[in-house]
Amino acid sequence: MPGDLPAVGSFVAADYVVFALMLLVSAAVGVYYAWVDRSQGSTGDFLMGGRSLTAVPVSLSLTAGFMSAITVLASPAEVYRYGAVFGLVGLSYIFTVVVTSEIFLPVFYRLAITSTYEYLELRFNRATRLMGTVLFIVQTVLYTGIVIYAPALALNQVTGMDLWGAVVSTGIVCTFYCTLGGLKAVVWTDVFQVGVMLAGFMAVIIRSVLLQGGIGPIIQHSQQGGRLNLWDFDMNPLRRHTFWTLTVGGTFVWVSVYGINQAQVQRYLSCKTITHARMALYLNLIGLWVVLVCSVISGLCLYSVYKSCDPWTTGQVTALDQLMPYLVMDILRSYPGVPGLFVAAAYSGSLSTVSSSINALTAVTVEDLIRPHIDLSEKHLSWASKGLTGVCSYIKQYTFILKIHHLFPPPPRFQGAVLGLLSGLVVALWVGIGAQIYPPPAAMSRPLDLSTAGCNFSTGFSNWSSTALPPPHSPFTRESTFSPESTTLRPVLADSWYSVSYMYFSPIGTLTALTVGVVVSLLSGTRNPSSELEVAGRTRNFDLTKNEARKMGNTNLAFSDVELDLTKGHVTT
Repeated sequence: MPGDLPAVGSFVAADYVVFALMLLVSAAVGVYYAWVDRSQGSTGDFLMGGRSLTAVPVSLSLTAGFMSAITVLASPAEVYRYGAVFGLVGLSYIFTVVVTSEIFLPVFYRLAITSTYEYLELRFNRATRLMGTVLFIVQTVLYTGIVIYAPALALNQVTGMDLWGAVVSTGIVCTFYCTLGGLKAVVWTDVFQVGVMLAGFMAVIIRSVLLQGGIGPIIQHSQQGGRLNLWDFDMNPLRRHTFWTLTVGGTFVWVSVYGINQAQVQRYLSCKTITHARMALYLNLIGLWVVLVCSVISGLCLYSVYKSCDPWTTGQVTALDQLMPYLVMDILRSYPGVPGLFVAAAYSGSLSTVSSSINALTAVTVEDLIRPHIDLSEKHLSWASKGLTGVCSYIKQYTFILKIHHLFPPPPRFQGAVLGLLSGLVVALWVGIGAQIYPPPAAMSRPLDLSTAGCNFSTGFSNWSSTALPPPHSPFTRESTFSPESTTLRPVLADSWYSVSYMYFSPIGTLTALTVGVVVSLLSGTRNPSSELEVAGRTRNFDLTKNEARKMGNTNLAFSDVELDLTKGHVTT
């Protein structure tokens, strides 16, 4: 019976074949678009797909960019440990898409920019633009490394799949199709990879449902185990997951991703009209919900199978993100190739996120660091873009502040923008690092009970109870296990400031940056309130209440005689 066996097997030949096929198809897409677009040599073709893409593939690409391997592995484990309340984050997706579509999209699309940081120079000055670019590059490089290595390590420890073989092979394939095919290859491989990811989820869900005798028992087990804790309106900001932390905090987090992150913005700006771009965002909302529902159901299946014999507590896995691979190898090992499908799904998540990051890094490097300083032809810039894509393969939140400043009176000066950015970054790092050093107490994070009462094998541990918590020695225990006698070792802020829900880290940084930015701007003297940007010598007023932006084909400057010239662009005073 699943959950009773200390060993769950390892990969077989069929699993490796399925995984290799996923990599092969992804690489083939890059070759195809390199051949089809061989006569197009501009950076616009390579980085923006010629601004000719349509809503459906872009929407799927937006979803795939959101859905990394961390999502495939960690989200079900989050539901397993803390309950289905995590699913309420889906409400924040609605607010995110509406804000992005109606506020950020019209501004960026009318400017016809390639790098979102071009806006910072138009709004403030070149130094602000470079600061945003550098922070984005640092953040993206660090995040991309985690996206590749963390799931590879988790899968290696459970399935026995070679760690560095998987890392190197995915890195090479990703670099290959990004370098050859540009944004079009990235978007269309995302379409394929999101299908693989959903297939991996469905394999786990279908097999679990059959194993447990239907969806009814899974729901019943989840209810009995307290996993259906969907409606929690506790307003305490120290609670890990509540309606408020997931909707309010989640909105801040995902607006920073969809509203200003280069990887996401670059996708919807590649649409041929603003109508297609807006449709892509709203269709993407459906994709986000499908992914979230699959993650939550997978987490409930995980609990139903291991409700009486938790692999984490018994030491069969050493981290929560190994639970899903463990489940796959446990219940699907008799179906050769299916475990390989799930691993392909996890690595598809890595590929989609990494390819987006590579393409975005290339775009900001060319547009923000090369083009303004080096006079190169379009052909040479195109070759530079492809070269940089290969190089890029081997701090998005706080630039969000700079890009929404123009929505709040009074308009900030350069000093306010920079000091606001740095203040928000420092405060968010302070609370984030403090939370890692001093994890919140279990009374705040509220992990749900795990049981080993049904285990029938020896693990070397003793005195298991039906509500056993993870072993105290486990380095992966996220909530504090300090005893009352050791509370003196914790600083005063440990059980208040450092215990705030991780979903509020983003609002804390945002509000700090806004407050400091506005105050400094007031003290240093505000600019004359104006929403006009001068682009290529023409004053363009961004009145978002006008309806002409909704007309198909009339708002993309890339298809008009107005060219964005950043050497002339500035904010009028």
